[in-house]
Amino acid sequence: MMKLNNLKNTCPRKNRKRVGRGNGNNWGRTCGRGEKGQKSRSGYSRKSYFEGGQIPLFRRLPKRGFNHPSNVEYTLVNVKALEKNFEDGDNVTAEVLISKGMVGKNVKEIKILGDGKISKALTVEATQFSAPAKAKIEAAEGTCKLVKLSV
Repeated sequence: MMKLNNLKNTCPRKNRKRVGRGNGNNWGRTCGRGEKGQKSRSGYSRKSYFEGGQIPLFRRLPKRGFNHPSNVEYTLVNVKALEKNFEDGDNVTAEVLISKGMVGKNVKEIKILGDGKISKALTVEATQFSAPAKAKIEAAEGTCKLVKLSV
């Protein structure tokens, strides 16, 4: 019967090498680090991107692109998605869209686009509406409300 007191290690580990204990075992004096230089000193740790003083690769490559601080990224929802996921007379808000999984949790701005058809009268709250989307929602006797999201 197997018990905790008679378990044996099936893959024993080597003992760590104890360096700096005299010259009798070949690991004294410089302890396998060589003579002089940065790698022979205590406390040496090489940075993964360090190239010996040469300009590192991430500094040699040119920078590309620019992210403007006032750029606004909208989460886009089409009118056909509203037609498919909501019933006649429903309120469409950011919280409802998040709970149905139509937009992500960290959404900042929602824009409704006019791709598709809509026949249901919905009350839609969003940050922006495209002109065709607004026309289609209002033609289906729905309403469009512009709101600032606080999600």
